[in-house]
Amino acid sequence: MIPELKKIIEQKMQKSVEALRTDLAKVRTGRAHTGLLDHVMVEYYGSMVPVNQVANITLIDARTIGVQCWEKPMMAKVEKAIRDSDLGLNPANMGELLRVPMPALTEERRRDLTKVVRHEGETAKVAIRNLRRDANQQLKDAVKDKAISEDDERRAEDEIQKLTDKYVAEIDKLLAQKEQELMQI
Repeated sequence: MIPELKKIIEQKMQKSVEALRTDLAKVRTGRAHTGLLDHVMVEYYGSMVPVNQVANITLIDARTIGVQCWEKPMMAKVEKAIRDSDLGLNPANMGELLRVPMPALTEERRRDLTKVVRHEGETAKVAIRNLRRDANQQLKDAVKDKAISEDDERRAEDEIQKLTDKYVAEIDKLLAQKEQELMQI
């Protein structure tokens, strides 16, 4: 029972870290990358879909994203969706292609993004701690049901704490990397 519980908890903690990685990738630095537009939604025949499902998204250069819609009438909708997103981007329509230049980040905007990154990291840490709490509760219930001994419970709690520490350290490392990336000019 204990090895299975530990394996399940570790998988869930790993998923929390992966979710944080995904969220951090959406936070914009000075450089352009295609994943930036992944969460921008556009109306397509009555339903909201991500931009990457109605257009090709490519990098034109280090500071410019190119968006080429598969259907001509979608250009205006995609342009409006990008402009209205919370990314602060202003696409330019070049007929067949939308050019999305990355504006340079001001010092104030960099500090705001650092706060956003820290908040995302704290949310991930809370998720990890909640997993630890749930696992410890399951161990306590198993001791009550006499499925495991108290010594086994102590050892398992120590192992779960080590897992928690490992994943919290990984989150801290990701946050430090992202903050350094944001503050870099």
